[in-house]
Amino acid sequence: MSRIEVKFDRDGLVPCIAQDAATGEVLTLAWMSAESLELTRQSGEIHYFSRSRREIWKKGETSGNTQRVRQLRIDCDGDALVALIEPAGPACHTGERTCFYRDLETGESPDPESGEALAELERTLSRRVRDRPEGSYTVELLDDPALAGEKVREEAEEVTRAVREESDQRAAEEAADVLYHLTVLLKSRDLSLGQVMEVLNDRRA
Repeated sequence: MSRIEVKFDRDGLVPCIAQDAATGEVLTLAWMSAESLELTRQSGEIHYFSRSRREIWKKGETSGNTQRVRQLRIDCDGDALVALIEPAGPACHTGERTCFYRDLETGESPDPESGEALAELERTLSRRVRDRPEGSYTVELLDDPALAGEKVREEAEEVTRAVREESDQRAAEEAADVLYHLTVLLKSRDLSLGQVMEVLNDRRA
C-alpha cells in the first residue's frame, strides 16, 4: 500500500504524540514539518520541528535521550500522528520520564492509573536492582531466582483457589501477587514484560 498523505496545518506542521511502544505511556506532544517527518522516516530516530526556534531538531541530539521509532501511525483525518518509540532516557527537558507528569487540578505528580501499573512496577524493580536497599524483599527475590520461581508457583495456586472459592477482590489480590512475582522472576533474567507482550503479539492468529 502507498503512504497516506499527511495534512499539515497552515504553518506546514502536524502534531505528533510520542508513545512508549513497550508500555503504551504517552511521553510528549511535539510538532513535525514535512522535512522533519521525512528525516524521521529515513533515520528511524525522531526529528521534531521547534515552533519557537523555527528549526528542525533531533530528539536527544544534545542530551542523548533519543527516541527510536518503532512505528508511525496517523489518525482518521490525516492531521495528527502517533510515534511509537523506544525512549533512551527521559522525554521531558525537565528530566521527567514524560512531559505529562503533573495533575491539572493539583499540579502534583499523579498516582499511576491501572494501565500504568505494570510499567511503574518494572521501573521500581530497576531501581531496586540499582540501589539494592537493605532488607528489600524484592532484592532477596532478585538474588534468588529459585525462590522467585517457587513464589510464582505458590501464588499461581493461590489465585486458582481464590477464583474457584473466594471473592472477586481476593482473586484480584492474588492475581496481583502472581504478576509481581512473575515480573521479578523475569527481571532476574533481565527480561521485560514488553518482550513477553511481543511474543503474545506474534501468536495472534
